[in-house]
Amino acid sequence: METTTAPTGRGPVPVLRFLGLVLLGAAIGGVAALAAAGFVRAVLALNALLLISPRSRIMVADPVLLTLATVAVPTLGGLVVGLLHRRLPEGRPHTPADVIAAVQTRRGRLPAREGGVSALTALLSLGAGASVGQYGPLVHLGATLGSLGARLLRLGRSEDNITIACGVAAAISTAFNAPLAGIVFAHEVVLRHYALRAFAPTAAAALVGHVIATQVLAQGALFHVADTAVPRAWEFALFLGIGGLGALLAGAYMHAILAMGRLAGRLPLRPEWRPALAGALLGLTALWVPDILGIGQEALRFATIAGAFGGGELLLVLVLKVAATALCLGLGFSGGVFSPALVIGTLFGALCATLLASLTGGATETFVFYAVCGMVAVTAPVIGAPLTSLLIVFELTGNYALTTAALASVTLASPLAAQLFGRSLFDIQLHRRGLDLSAGRGRALLMERRAADLLSDDCVTLAPESPLQAAIAALARGHHGEAHLVDAAGRYHGCVTLAELEALHQAGGSHTAADGVDAGRPTLSPATTMWEAMTRLQEVSGEALAVVDDDRFLGVVYEARIARAYLEQSDTLRREEQGHG
Repeated sequence: METTTAPTGRGPVPVLRFLGLVLLGAAIGGVAALAAAGFVRAVLALNALLLISPRSRIMVADPVLLTLATVAVPTLGGLVVGLLHRRLPEGRPHTPADVIAAVQTRRGRLPAREGGVSALTALLSLGAGASVGQYGPLVHLGATLGSLGARLLRLGRSEDNITIACGVAAAISTAFNAPLAGIVFAHEVVLRHYALRAFAPTAAAALVGHVIATQVLAQGALFHVADTAVPRAWEFALFLGIGGLGALLAGAYMHAILAMGRLAGRLPLRPEWRPALAGALLGLTALWVPDILGIGQEALRFATIAGAFGGGELLLVLVLKVAATALCLGLGFSGGVFSPALVIGTLFGALCATLLASLTGGATETFVFYAVCGMVAVTAPVIGAPLTSLLIVFELTGNYALTTAALASVTLASPLAAQLFGRSLFDIQLHRRGLDLSAGRGRALLMERRAADLLSDDCVTLAPESPLQAAIAALARGHHGEAHLVDAAGRYHGCVTLAELEALHQAGGSHTAADGVDAGRPTLSPATTMWEAMTRLQEVSGEALAVVDDDRFLGVVYEARIARAYLEQSDTLRREEQGHG
């Protein structure tokens, strides 16, 4: 990540603009927090009404009704979600990956209509018991509200990125009662740079969200951890091992989702029917293992308690939760990957602790340490946010020893998963859509620009049959060191250099310009990205590369122009991050 500082502007105008941006961040934080809290409460109400939550299921006296609801509710919910997705341009819900793309590529603001429909389908998916997460939709909803605020006030692109980050920070802060995690998540995952000008507005948004969640709405924590024993020194080696194994589990979880998405495209079934199929399969499985329904908060809470689950139960729920989440997301339900990752990771950590206790006969005082280490070992690689994951643990529990143990797991989990699978599931999804963020924002923007944008006709062109003397004279008149051979029909035949033509002339004999063509010289197409053009220029020592489309010569792109465009792009990013873009 780039580390930048805000410019030290003098005078009242920059100060007032900055204070106005902070106040706007606080306002967006309030709106996003209320929207996030309303979303969560609506999901819980639907779960209770539709007999998805464990408490509502216990209250049902008629087993036939419970069986019908378990299968019918996810199926019908999937059908409604699939039909609503037809109203979206790409036929899919928008996710945090779209938020990242909007900020990192400077393509534009987040559309409100698509954001609203995506939030609605996520609400219906979660309410109907789909095994998906709520935090991804909350992040996108907060980002959409932030972008809408910038659009209503007609702010620039730099402010738009900051208001998006404010909405994201408020959503995370409200959902987890974790303002520090909200601030870091917005910078770590969405902005991917640390600028002082962005910090204050996102901090204001996160703080407002936290106050609304805890003081106004009296929202409880995701789970509670009682006073814990201090782990022994040798256990930190086990926490590190959990991190390595958790990285592999995170990779399996991510690729199961991606593989199911590819399989869905090959099914002989219309896209709007696929979520209904996923709901039916989920409901049938939930008749035996209802813990896989919905967000899985009850499973997460019980998995942190020693003895609440047996080893076999933990393994069964873990495997089925991975499969259920991949099925629901791959076949078109709307939702996030964060909540299921929390559950899967916690189950994994609890399973490790249970196996260790059975092998050593050890005590269970540090059971919760293993559960939390498993949670962050899986979650951090999935969302690409190790610092956020640690802060969530610390702010949820207030336990420094627990956070230190989680740090041991993240230390190995995040870099190992990044090397084996990629920075996060969001980045993998964007890479498959043609946006590679692995080398940072600068490369991503260079991948967005095409050779056609830098095309020039300031070059020397010759007919392939031109005599050597005439070709040399033409290059001298044009003050160029190379020429491009183009026939009468506009077809490209290659590039010749002045040095090669002069060498042929000195050797004597009857030669034409075509005899001096460099056969290995690469060319560009109009769609070639600037990044690819820079890579190909490293293979040649000439001044420009020809742009050719179906053998037709269109012009050239000069090395100096590519370098200038790169420097201009880098300067634009720096100015935008510091508030001058």
